[in-house]
Amino acid sequence: MAQRFTVACVQTNSGRDMDANVKAAGALVREAGAAGAEFILLPENVALMDPGSEAIRAHAAPADEHPALAAFRRLAEEVHAWLLVGSLPVRSADGRAANCSFLLDPAGSVVERYEKIHMFDVDLPSGERYRESHTFQPGEAARIARTPWGALGMTVCYDLRFPQLYRGLAQAGARFLSVPSAFTKVTGEAHWRVLLRARAIENACFVFAPAQCGRHSGKRYTYGHSLIVDPWGKVLADGGDEVGFVSAEIDPARIDEARGMLPSLEHDRPFSAPKAALRIVAKD
Repeated sequence: MAQRFTVACVQTNSGRDMDANVKAAGALVREAGAAGAEFILLPENVALMDPGSEAIRAHAAPADEHPALAAFRRLAEEVHAWLLVGSLPVRSADGRAANCSFLLDPAGSVVERYEKIHMFDVDLPSGERYRESHTFQPGEAARIARTPWGALGMTVCYDLRFPQLYRGLAQAGARFLSVPSAFTKVTGEAHWRVLLRARAIENACFVFAPAQCGRHSGKRYTYGHSLIVDPWGKVLADGGDEVGFVSAEIDPARIDEARGMLPSLEHDRPFSAPKAALRIVAKD
């Protein structure tokens, strides 16, 4: 049986200065490590929050040449903790950037890399407009990483709205789910907590969701409220709306307990897809 461990979710307010963002995140990682965290997670876009596609592409680099990733690798080794780098812009073959999440071990080695699959292309009632697909190349593969405590299913932000991804991860053996995010304030207030709790409950997994918070360049506001949720849907920690970190002790036995009480992961059944809904036209 896997031993208990302490996890920490770091909450940042990243901007356009990559060096400053990495420095600020690093300080919080060191604080979390000093407080006893063995697994520390950073949010999406931790090294760069910029509204411009050109700026993001300009800062993107291949993973083995990325200055931010190199800095976080050194940091993981310094703190001697597992570190999830929420996401960085990594240059892809076609010139666009992939939105990549990296899991690092305490030696600073890259254990796994996940490229965000679902692109946030939306128009919000507030007037905010996002087109991630104009900047990022969507990923095509789900990823599970091995940790000392069990398998981690890696996702990023907008992936949260696609439950089939999490079901697939859980049924492939994931016991923990990472959701580094930069949720907008509007959508966060409406959906963040309920979606994270749903993903935890549906799959009887712990969910670790570090988030961006506050106002960023380009008048973008993110919701914050980094959450740690247990397999029964209980929120163990909430980061509120300020920069900092939250932590919780994780007991992997809770996963088996929840799955034993409600073994729904074993109860999926194949079914035929419904026919497309027919439009009903009212007659005069």
